[in-house]
Formats: sequence, structure tokens, C-alpha cells
Amino acid sequence: MGKITAVSPLAPDHFPDLPVIDGVRFATITAGVRYQGRTDVMLAELAPGSTVAGAFTRSATRAAPVLDCQAKIGATSDTGAAILVNSGNANAFTGKGGVTAVEAITAAVADVCNIPQSRVFTSSTGVIGEPLPHDRITAVLADLKGALSDKGISDAAKAIMTTDTFPKGARAEVEIDGKTVSIAGIAKGSGMIAPDMATMLVYIFTDAVVSQPALQKMLSTHTDSTFNCITVDSDTSTSDSLILAATGASGVDASESDAFSEALHGVMLNLAHQVVQDGEGATKFVEIAVTGAATDDDAKTHGMAIANSPLIKTAIAGEDPNWGRVVMAVGKSGAAADRDRLSIRFGDIEVAKDGWRSPDYSEEAAAAHMKGQNITIGVDLGLGDGKATVWTCDLTHGYIEINADYRS
Repeated sequence: MGKITAVSPLAPDHFPDLPVIDGVRFATITAGVRYQGRTDVMLAELAPGSTVAGAFTRSATRAAPVLDCQAKIGATSDTGAAILVNSGNANAFTGKGGVTAVEAITAAVADVCNIPQSRVFTSSTGVIGEPLPHDRITAVLADLKGALSDKGISDAAKAIMTTDTFPKGARAEVEIDGKTVSIAGIAKGSGMIAPDMATMLVYIFTDAVVSQPALQKMLSTHTDSTFNCITVDSDTSTSDSLILAATGASGVDASESDAFSEALHGVMLNLAHQVVQDGEGATKFVEIAVTGAATDDDAKTHGMAIANSPLIKTAIAGEDPNWGRVVMAVGKSGAAADRDRLSIRFGDIEVAKDGWRSPDYSEEAAAAHMKGQNITIGVDLGLGDGKATVWTCDLTHGYIEINADYRS
């Protein structure tokens, strides 16, 4: 699998101290699914009464675990639940064998955790097209069950990594009716990132009381402005899954709480940004803010056209303020645009205004902005009130090195 030689230069300086979420326990283990000498399976056990929501890839070739979770996610139950994740093998494009593997794993987890099989959610990430050696996972479930701890979430973040260079976590606390509710989330993702649901693998837990319909509505709403607004390489995975679980252990009902919804959005955006910051080979974190579009959807279309352009991403890697490539990306996006109303900024530097190069444009100032780690590109279409912000990274030779030998 791809070579990872160093932690991303964009990585946070430390993994956050995530709060204990009452009602959920974690365990990890080395099962040898593909990797040697590192943990590669994570089990999360949820208390009875927990509600679970999810968002998943819309890929037409989505993996067996995704299809299984989609079939289960909307159901409600007073029983406990479990999430099992393996790294190293995506169990994708594995035909009937993939379905058999999911069936075997979910049945075994249900037996070990004494919960219905319909309440077991699994995810797999890694190489596509290889049979999942599910017996290696089922063989260690008893040990996982015995190792469950409410303090194991940081280890879980490490066990789900593939080409990630650092584990990803985020937290939030919010006060509702004088009581504190906590949220903790982990994610993995580095390449094959252009989600169309959520992204990669993401697991978020809260001790709030939230009904399943309310939890699903919050998740779906916030996904559109967080995980669905990032891209590393324009490629949508077969395995992208986001699962959100509310244990209710705090006794605080947050189903209608704007404060809770806002805190959840913050955790999701934080994790989404960390995925971009760990983009394979990335050296620059790029924010693209589009305003003045005919609609919000048009603004996002323009933003993603810019964010996914190899020409723009390589120019950013080379610290070249080649704003003509931004004009190109807007023109090809398919969304409404008028050449003579288009304005562009790099950071605070006005590059172009109303279809012309700005008379005050300074190539030296723009080049200086491109030397930073955090790059901002502003585009105004001059057509309406539509706006959107998306995030991406640069495209370097490191991306090629990682992906040229991913299977070997």
C-alpha cells in the first residue's frame, strides 16, 4: 500500500483530548486483515436506547458494508448497538463474498455483544477488489469485547487509518437547560476524497437525547456544508460512511436545540478540514469562497470546479498565482457565469475585477500569498446572492508516490 513517510505539514499539533461519552465504549485490536504490526479493527459498543443516523456514498459501486448499513440505519430500537470497522481492506467489488463477509461479521458481533444483528453497523476501508478475510475479524471479537473501555476513542481513531498520516478527532461541549452535553468525533480519510454524502469514514458520538428522525435531519443538513464541500482528488470512494450515534446518557433532550445543532456542525467541519489537511502529499490547505452566483448550488459547482482542477492544484503546489486557471475553471463548470462580471481575489489581493485584470494587481503580492500554508481564493460571479465555500489541498508529487503503488 502507498508509502507514508512523514506526517502532513498541515497536521494539527496534537490529537485533541476527547471527552468520555457516557453510553459508548471502544476497543481496538491487531487482526492482520492486511497490515502487520498495527491495530486494524475497532469496535464501538452503544448502550441500549441509543439512536443512530448515517450518510453514505452514492457511488454506483458502493461496498457491501455500505449497502448493509443503508438498509439498517433508519430503524429504531431500544436495544444496544455496535459499530465495527476494519482498515486495510474495503470489502468492495467483492461480489457475493462481500455480502457473506458482512453477514458473518454482523452475526458474530451481535452474538458477542448480545444485541440484534439489525443493530450492528460495519465499515471497511482499504484496497478494493480483494476478498475480506473476515475470519480474522470474527476470531478476535471476544478479545475486543473484553477490552472495551469508555476511554478508547483515541485508539479507535488510529485503528481506522489507511494512508492517513495522523489520527483525526474533534470535540464540542454545549450547555442545554443548565446541563452539559458532549460530542466527540473521529475520522479517517486522505485520498479518494470527493464525497457525495459524507466522506471517508467518520464516527461521531454524543450523550445527548436525540430522536432518530431529528438526528438524521441534523446529520443530512450539516453534511452538505461540511463533508460534501471538501475534495482532495475529485474521486468518490466506494466505502464513504458517516455514522452519528446519540446515547442519551446525559438525559438532556437536544432534538430541537439550535445550540446542539451548531456544535455538531462545528465538529463535522473540524473533521472535514482535517481530512483535507491530510490530503495525500498535501502541503497547502486551500479555501475557495464563491459569492455572487445565481444560486447556492451554482456557487458550489463553481467552487468544486476550481477545487478539483489539476491545473489550479499544481499551480498552488508550485506557489504560482496563475489566476487565469481560475477563470478557466469557472468557465467550464457548467454553472451560470458572465465573463464581464467575474472578479477574483487571492487572499486580500484583488486579481481581477469585472472581467479584467485589476488595475491595482500586484504579481509580487499574489505570489507572496501563495507561499503560505493556508491559501484563500475568492470568486465573485456578479450574478446574484448564491454563495458557497469549499476546501481542498494542492496536488504534489507526493500524491503520485502514494498512489502509484497502493496495492503493492
